[in-house]
Amino acid sequence: MTTMPFPARDYLPVLRELTGAFAEVLRTGDPAAKVPDCAGWTLADLGTHLGNVHRWAATVVTTGEVQPQDFDTGAGADLAAWYAESAGILLDALEQVTPGDRCWHFGGTEKTKAFWFRRQVHETAVHLADSGSDHVLDPAVAADGVDEVLGTLLPRVTRWHAVPRLPGPVTLHATDTGDVWTVHPGEPPALGPAAGGASVEAPARDLLLWLWKRTGPDPRVDGAAAAALLEAPLTP
Repeated sequence: MTTMPFPARDYLPVLRELTGAFAEVLRTGDPAAKVPDCAGWTLADLGTHLGNVHRWAATVVTTGEVQPQDFDTGAGADLAAWYAESAGILLDALEQVTPGDRCWHFGGTEKTKAFWFRRQVHETAVHLADSGSDHVLDPAVAADGVDEVLGTLLPRVTRWHAVPRLPGPVTLHATDTGDVWTVHPGEPPALGPAAGGASVEAPARDLLLWLWKRTGPDPRVDGAAAAALLEAPLTP
């Protein structure tokens, strides 16, 4: 079983690995290539978005305050170099802060800077998958990403979407890590004790991508509540 969330600074080597892999995709890929899971986006659009997210998150974590968002600022002629610079700005900012210090964020957990260590790992992991990279995500990291969606983002789902209507509890099983989560109906739905009923089973990475409404291998879905959970928008 995976201990989640990780200690904040344990996310830093993972973030370096993921941002490095994403920069390599930008160096070697076709900027005009379509990104199937991000409708209307090219690889250049994806790289510009993620680089701007990194810069925004770096400013938030440094100041501790909410900051205006501009995720479309142009990257210039060398997108890969600009993205690598963006990732470096973020990593430097995270290295320099105290994770337990107070900080604005949009999740449903304690308002500390630790949120941003975890959030930027999973932001990068999902967009790295969007890019078509063959990078292999550590199953424990993927399981932590599932936990973030269900335990940190789902409690604030009404910031972005209507409350998902579940006819009963749903248990999600990560078949490769052994981790289990049970989501109970509510306003909004929330994690709770194990219960019988509907279930979803898949490797942790596949669960993560399904929760972010990405395509991938179909999970094993049993019950109407499980199908309703997978169909509902849960994330920003």
